[in-house]
Amino acid sequence: MLYRRSRDCGATYFFTVNLADRQSNLLMDYAATLREAFRQVRRRHPFHIDAVVILPDHLHTILTLPDGDKNHRHP
Repeated sequence: MLYRRSRDCGATYFFTVNLADRQSNLLMDYAATLREAFRQVRRRHPFHIDAVVILPDHLHTILTLPDGDKNHRHP
């Protein structure tokens, strides 16, 4: 599948992540763990969290890369 995305440095992205089991409440049950995971990733790969919405079975995020960074997929 081909994705279209901005190649501008410091771009802002909207991501949605769904659980495979849409009846699950795992994201709400482990919201504190999820927040800590975001903190740890931001220490290694700095980005700005513009917004996060955590729902029981999926989450939405709006993230902005730092100036000079145009790669939202780090190895």
